[in-house]
Amino acid sequence: MDCLFCKIINGEIPSAKVYEDEYVYAFKDIAPIAPIHYLIIPKTHISGANEITEENSALVAKVFEAAAKIAKAENIENGFRIITNCGDDAGQTVKHLHFHLLAGVKMGWGPESVNAAE
Repeated sequence: MDCLFCKIINGEIPSAKVYEDEYVYAFKDIAPIAPIHYLIIPKTHISGANEITEENSALVAKVFEAAAKIAKAENIENGFRIITNCGDDAGQTVKHLHFHLLAGVKMGWGPESVNAAE
C-alpha cells in the first residue's frame, strides 16, 4: 500500500512522535495551523470517516482515549479541538483516517477560525 501515514507508522518516513500505543500513533503536523497541532491516526488503515464500520469503530474510541492522554501529558489545560476531514471537498489530503488535535490558542468557530496560527 502506498499510504503516507502507513509509512510513518512503519517508520519508513520520519515523524516527530508525541504518542504511541498498540492501536494509535500521534505526531506533530509538518504544517501546523495552531501552536499545538498533532495528527492522531489509527495504526490500522481506514481510508476515512466514511469507512468506519461496526468492525473497526473501536479504533475511533482509541483515538479519543489517546487525545485525552496527550492533552494531560502536554498540559493542555485550556482545551483543545479535534477535527477530521472526510473526502476531497472537506480537505482530506491523506486517505488514511486521521484526527487533528489543535490547541494553544483560543479558537472561534467556523472554517476561517481554525487557521489561528497566522
